[in-house]
Amino acid sequence: MAKGVNKVLLLGNVGKDPEIRSTAGGMTVASFSLATADRQKDAQGNWTDKTEWHNLVCFQRTAEVVRDYVKKGTQIFVEGKIQTRSWDDKTSGEKKYKTEILVNELTLLGGGAGRGEGAPAAGGYSKSNTASYASTPAASSPSYEDQGITDDDIPF
Repeated sequence: MAKGVNKVLLLGNVGKDPEIRSTAGGMTVASFSLATADRQKDAQGNWTDKTEWHNLVCFQRTAEVVRDYVKKGTQIFVEGKIQTRSWDDKTSGEKKYKTEILVNELTLLGGGAGRGEGAPAAGGYSKSNTASYASTPAASSPSYEDQGITDDDIPF
């Protein structure tokens, strides 16, 4: 059988504060919803926005970044893969399904990012423990020195 591709790229806003939990083995897991919008013309030719909701799941260090810097309204860009899991409902016995995006890379964007004054305006985190920052025209990476923020304040 030929190898397939399962890659998802999403840019949107977080729908509610993430749920953070730990597994029995101590792994941090973050779950939250992300809204993406698409603009379409209706039958009368008027533009309407259609919102699609996505269930996102992050693990380990990415989940810790979500815990510390993501809240309702935060705009993020994620790269991941889609997965559908199923289980039998304990009360009704019927089969249930849930489709989720397993996040591999997460980039924090403007618009509500962060839980405090020290949150980065733009930045990213991936499973490979590398940080990526949106470049500004004046410099290759943003400078937060005038705000009293150093590299030691940024968790990734």
